Amino acid sequence: MTAFVVAMDDEAAAVAKVFKNLSEETAFGRRVVKGVFGGEPVAMVVCGVGKSNAAAGAQLALGRYGADRLVNVGVAGGLKSEMRPGETYTSARAVQYDFDLSKINGTARGVLNECDTPYLPLVPVPGFPVETIATGDAFTDDDSDIPFLTNDLGAGLRDMEAGAVAHVAFHAGVPVSVLKTVTDVHGSTTSMTSQYKENLHNGLAALSIAVSRLMSCVPGISTMSSNCCSPPSPENS
Repeated sequence: MTAFVVAMDDEAAAVAKVFKNLSEETAFGRRVVKGVFGGEPVAMVVCGVGKSNAAAGAQLALGRYGADRLVNVGVAGGLKSEMRPGETYTSARAVQYDFDLSKINGTARGVLNECDTPYLPLVPVPGFPVETIATGDAFTDDDSDIPFLTNDLGAGLRDMEAGAVAHVAFHAGVPVSVLKTVTDVHGSTTSMTSQYKENLHNGLAALSIAVSRLMSCVPGISTMSSNCCSPPSPENS
């Protein structure tokens, strides 16, 4: 079963538009929407905003609903000035940019304790432009992180969930894809917060259209990018 992990109710509504035979239930305090998509049963966990919620939602999808494929769908911020609100991107890798053990073990910011690179592997969705997605527990107009995100990590998107979903999927050995529609772009003349509020409605409409193309075109994991963290060995998993 494919399971979607989304943060907010309005994102969930955009995804649910393409489901048939909808039903809802609550599991461990989280809303779960079930249905049929592309002729297959699917579930969608509405996890809440942020990395802890996203990880819990991903684990719920795997453990309670037996998902063998995860898709994190939602809106995100664009980090490149040429991006435009309403554009939808996929990713081949995710990084948790606010994770930092450098004072303890000398690893670079973003490198998880079980990895030797900042990046977690994702399965890109064919037909969408690919950008690295950077995940952290803050929505901010502060520009101080931008050089690190763009120059050091090569990120083009920033959100609050994808990296955590990728982290759970990484340890479970389950393929995960990300599909994000841009609502706000760094470098615009207005703040990212203002752009987000202004563009959210249209971004969600674009997201729904993008999701409608998803089921038929996402492959399973066949290769891992060489610059991503490798799956843990069976004896350590």
